[in-house]
Amino acid sequence: MKIYKEMNNESIVPYIKELEIFPKNHKLASEEIGDGNLNYVFRVKDVNTNKTIIVKQALPYLKIAGDGWKLTLDRNRIEAEAMKCQNSVCPGYVPKVYHHDDIYALTVMEDLGDMSILRKGLINMKKYNNFPKQIGKFMARNLFLTSDFGMGPIEKKKNMTKFINPELCDITERLVLTNPYMNADDNVINENIKEFVASEIWDSKELRLETAKLKTIFLTKAEALLHGDLHTGSIFIDDDKSIIFDAEFAFYGPYSYDIGLLFANIILNYISWEGRVDKSKKEIEDYRKYLLKLCNEIWEEFLENFDYLWRNESKDTTTEIEGTKDAYIKNLLHETIGFCSCEIMRRIIGMAHVPDLDEIEDLKLRAKAQILGIKIAKKLILSRNKINDFNKFIKCIEEINF
Repeated sequence: MKIYKEMNNESIVPYIKELEIFPKNHKLASEEIGDGNLNYVFRVKDVNTNKTIIVKQALPYLKIAGDGWKLTLDRNRIEAEAMKCQNSVCPGYVPKVYHHDDIYALTVMEDLGDMSILRKGLINMKKYNNFPKQIGKFMARNLFLTSDFGMGPIEKKKNMTKFINPELCDITERLVLTNPYMNADDNVINENIKEFVASEIWDSKELRLETAKLKTIFLTKAEALLHGDLHTGSIFIDDDKSIIFDAEFAFYGPYSYDIGLLFANIILNYISWEGRVDKSKKEIEDYRKYLLKLCNEIWEEFLENFDYLWRNESKDTTTEIEGTKDAYIKNLLHETIGFCSCEIMRRIIGMAHVPDLDEIEDLKLRAKAQILGIKIAKKLILSRNKINDFNKFIKCIEEINF
């Protein structure tokens, strides 16, 4: 009887051979390339043709926390199901799935290693002209077409049953929406900003109330199938296309969470330049303008696609009521800004940081960028319900200085 076991470079090769993805007589080689906290990731290569595939296997614990933080293996199935669902509503925007194995908790998928990771591109001041159109379309279609609006309430509820993901939602609830706003043991804080964090975040009753409201939205608003961890490190990109991967946090939640996370990680790059000394002041100023323009273009593309779907592909009579869409978008923006703020703060205060900031080796320079980020996040979260226009969101960011 087959039971779960952790794979390695030696055991994954005969496993892949049996699937006959490659010709039987070809020699295969494997390399473990994962750098995350939840999985093993193997690149298996056909030595005869140089064709490669990716094998992602879930681990039963969180690497960053040790084997004391147990995790369900079912998240690998959820990720495979999410990619299939995402591909059905927006074809060509996620990796192709070749095989899934429930017992070994692994998925075999397309290798997109010839593309760049968006986060790395932004760290190196790259610009991507087609990205707003691509990600705006993906978010609108994936979110709308898996919601009550796009599926109808009965089919949506049936679909929800495939994506019950309590353990990974628990990670988000703790590490994004709870612990950064108190002096929790698992926070990882630059000593140069600890006093600032204590006074501006932990001691702010007003801010903690807003984070509590947002956590409640996250817990209770099963609106659409989310990617669940949609940041710049989860997107492959080149000049022609964008591919969204790493959907193991997928679950039914609020639209605004996915959108907010994406904007937050672009803003985290924006603030990182406060501590960077490898580019000129003019280069940094120009690139920051590009990043804010990028956010605005993504929002506009999302709205354009969302509006089309609302008018043409809705299966719920709610969308026929005059004024409903405008009210919906207004609330969506308020929530998006809130979740964006939480993600900025947790990537500075919490357990899991981002390379945009952590690659600034001088801790005092890094602190400058981190303080700017906290100032921006605090202003946004406290004023989010008064920001009814995306340009005001951008202006709020521009107005904050170190």
